[in-house]
Amino acid sequence: MSFKLKVLLCGSTKKTKLVNRFVRNKFENDYKLTVGVDIFTKDVEIKNQTCTLSIWDIGAQERFSVIRTSFYRGASCAIIVFDLKRETTWNEIQELYDEIKSNVGEIPVAFVEKGNGENGEEKRNKFKSLVESTGNYYYETSSKGENMDDIFSSLAERTVSMYA
Repeated sequence: MSFKLKVLLCGSTKKTKLVNRFVRNKFENDYKLTVGVDIFTKDVEIKNQTCTLSIWDIGAQERFSVIRTSFYRGASCAIIVFDLKRETTWNEIQELYDEIKSNVGEIPVAFVEKGNGENGEEKRNKFKSLVESTGNYYYETSSKGENMDDIFSSLAERTVSMYA
């Protein structure tokens, strides 16, 4: 048996660099604005089964809000990338999370903090508690995308377990 999962990649902080690290195992310093959506695929092994991840990197800018929700259809899980250094982070993330829930219902969501130790322990602990209170998952990565293999694999495994 094999699985195919549609993974939403949302957030407003250089998430394309992180998915490139996962899919292509390379890190690029060039910033590229996601216009609408970019789609990546990668196979991972989950419990000796092949799981194809179709990763939809969705533009977070306000000007894409009208079309963004159409990309959510059929999603199995989501990753929301954020940076706690930004003052508006919590509001932006809450809006994205609510938007995802209202369009695809309850799916596993991984909240990924980009920064890895650079953002302050008190803020991180508060945010982590809020995320975990929703029944979702909190991860950390560096600005260069370390741990992305583990994050995607862990989310895929949890998602497959829900549907299998």
